[in-house]
Amino acid sequence: MKIIVLDGRCMTSKEEAHKYMKEKFELPEYYGENLDALWDVMSTYSEPLTVIIENEKELYEKLALYGEKLLEVLHDASYENENISIYYASGGQ
Repeated sequence: MKIIVLDGRCMTSKEEAHKYMKEKFELPEYYGENLDALWDVMSTYSEPLTVIIENEKELYEKLALYGEKLLEVLHDASYENENISIYYASGGQ
């Protein structure tokens, strides 16, 4: 099982968030760096994956509504794809 820790402090803008996730998830160069592309990748992820969200508050502070949508995409993908589990280091959502 692969475990990826996403630190909300590292996602300071939409662009930085997608670059960060591209690196953390080891996504291909053609990754579209938007929420639709994130959904496409996560909903079809074929191996067991645990995603741990740290510093959720900072993610919301920096990205506001986009941060909420980003986490929503991750959650929706975890409901769609049984290979993915989402957890919060701070006991969040």
